[in-house]
Amino acid sequence: MCGMPQQPAVRRTPSSRPRRLDASMSLLTNVMDHSLDEGYAEAAARKKAQGQAGLPRTLRSKLGLAAGLVLAALVVTVGAAQARVAAPVVAKEREELIDRIDRETSAADKLEKNVDTLRDDVGARQREALRRDGGPHADLMGILSGATAVQGPGIKLTVDDAKSADQGGGGPRESADFSDTGRLRDRDMQRVVNGLWQSGAEAISINGQRLTALSAIRAAGDAILVDNRPLVPPYTVLAVGDGQRLSTRFQNSADGQYLHALQENFGIRTGISAQDDLQLPAAPSVIVRTAEPKAEKGTS
Repeated sequence: MCGMPQQPAVRRTPSSRPRRLDASMSLLTNVMDHSLDEGYAEAAARKKAQGQAGLPRTLRSKLGLAAGLVLAALVVTVGAAQARVAAPVVAKEREELIDRIDRETSAADKLEKNVDTLRDDVGARQREALRRDGGPHADLMGILSGATAVQGPGIKLTVDDAKSADQGGGGPRESADFSDTGRLRDRDMQRVVNGLWQSGAEAISINGQRLTALSAIRAAGDAILVDNRPLVPPYTVLAVGDGQRLSTRFQNSADGQYLHALQENFGIRTGISAQDDLQLPAAPSVIVRTAEPKAEKGTS
């Protein structure tokens, strides 16, 4: 048999090895394989070696904590030292402020006493002028004008806010649209006083403040003012007149019914009683106005 002719073996040469797919991108491959510069790599290795040979991690943590505490203590100490240095200055300013307040308060008290003294003097002079020039009706004029103190029978009317107002349910007392505040307003007091005058009262006072024909009842915030003097509830209204008759006429009047409606609908507290003897002070200041007859022209 003739054998098949054998072909010579083929030797692989180095140039016949398979090429890498990224052989044409040698620069990019080098960058990817050696992303860390050799200098940086040596520095990182050296730092790692020093860390392994240095202090234990637990000891390093404790040293860091101790350093933080020392720094905090230093800050607190410096702050305390600064506060200690500034304390005398603050104390001195506080003392000066207190002294100034005391001086101003004392001066205000003296001025208030002076005003009261002058008001009493003016009232006494006005009453004297009224007695001197009032003629036979001087006493009556003094009573009606409030220039003299009065005494006699009458009624005692007590008016107070609702209990709900004592628990913080109140509001301003200025005249405004009617609302359920549970607080007596200046307009309510005006109606009460006018109703008493119309019912026959000869003299009226509220919480010891004598009313005159020129008295004004107003409000400022939470206070009711009578002739610019603040009053606080409960309000005690004294009216000199025919006690039982005055009480009946007032309660049957429109203003008395209005006060009763406030009591029934909004909890305003009221009480009225006849009194055998009431004493009302004179008004602190009375404006005296005089009129002189016009001189007649002479006739020719």
